[in-house]
Amino acid sequence: MRVIITGTTGMIGEGVLIECLADPVIKEVLSVSRKPTGKKHPKLKEYIISDFLSLKEDDATLKGYDACFYCAGVSAVGKTEEEYKKIAYDTTLHFARALNPNPQISFIYVSGGGTDSTEKGRMMWARVKGKTENDLAKLPFKQAFGFRIGFVKPAAGQQHVLRFYKYISWLFPIIRTLLPSMYNTMKQVAQAMIYVAQNGYERNVIYVKDIHRISKP
Repeated sequence: MRVIITGTTGMIGEGVLIECLADPVIKEVLSVSRKPTGKKHPKLKEYIISDFLSLKEDDATLKGYDACFYCAGVSAVGKTEEEYKKIAYDTTLHFARALNPNPQISFIYVSGGGTDSTEKGRMMWARVKGKTENDLAKLPFKQAFGFRIGFVKPAAGQQHVLRFYKYISWLFPIIRTLLPSMYNTMKQVAQAMIYVAQNGYERNVIYVKDIHRISKP
């Protein structure tokens, strides 16, 4: 497979990138990001874009790929709904359309537990992510998925890890045992993305339990 990964200088995107570069199924990775990854690998190509909203649908650099793993995103903390929607919804949908959606490419969007598919709940971020999932599913991709991940154990060698993780990493074995529906490793997330991109899945929303089911032991 040849895949596009966004957000590779963030925690989830970097972790997915590391795991994809190590997976023999993946033959090429195009990192599309605002900053260089700082990584070198024979499989890796980089496309630096300062503003995803500037992309055009006829961008030749984005053509010929089997899947897009859209891991870019920001926290909603401190943002108005309009500000957050521009990043989490407008930018995501614009990028998806720039791929020229067609039945040869799958789109995987990193969402989150608690995302609101009804788009009517009280949590602003959950409504916005729900609308993003819903509208991506309407585009003519092979299939579009919302990955509602939980706590994710970083990949070995990650540099971009959320700051608070260093204070809670000791809890991972406890979370894995007591709350397995909230815990994945980065390898499991990447493997599940690769699987659904290749094989499809019975629904468009992927929960932690689905990631456990379809990733390798």
